[in-house]
Amino acid sequence: MTAGQADALQRLWPKWGLDIDGQRVVDLGELFGNGNPVVLEIGFGMGEATAQMAAADQETNILAVDVHTPGQGNLLNLADQNGLNNVRVGNGDAIILLREMLAPDSLDGLRVYFPDPWPKKRHHKRRLIQPEFLSLAATRLKPGALLHCATDWEPYAEQMLEVLTGHPDFENTCANGGFAPRPEFRPLTRFEGQGLDKGHVVNDVLFRRVQR
Repeated sequence: MTAGQADALQRLWPKWGLDIDGQRVVDLGELFGNGNPVVLEIGFGMGEATAQMAAADQETNILAVDVHTPGQGNLLNLADQNGLNNVRVGNGDAIILLREMLAPDSLDGLRVYFPDPWPKKRHHKRRLIQPEFLSLAATRLKPGALLHCATDWEPYAEQMLEVLTGHPDFENTCANGGFAPRPEFRPLTRFEGQGLDKGHVVNDVLFRRVQR
């Protein structure tokens, strides 16, 4: 962790940080200090793409969750340097956050960009995008909210598309039922650029939480 990241954590965590401890239900309006829509981002790496999205749409709040301490410090630093009051950084397990700390229908969107693909077959059960996770996420997403995933691991992309297509709480925003073009609001990440340089194919899946 760089000195700048450590300094940002020390200075800004009390103001913009959230410890995911499962001990309380978070009032998102109070957390952000406004009533704007809130999107949860799970796994943000070093936070560059998160900061870009926050800067491009400052009327949307982003609750960005990761366990990587240097990335947390870096995102806090980027938010501070760019005056982004619509970013909050969560430290801990996103499942605990969803299950224990967020109220039903409290999220306007969920973003999962380049999660760990767990490529070995015996590890596939560790992948985040599974039916059980989607059922939990659906309870916290408002009807009409977007769930947006992206990966450069094609077998995982196929699994994402399959489990989302088969889940009754979500519908594909693409009329053809396939992968979505990369939306303009999702910037090209450094990780994604590295994958593209290696010849990887990046796929986006964009589904909507259906009305009950």
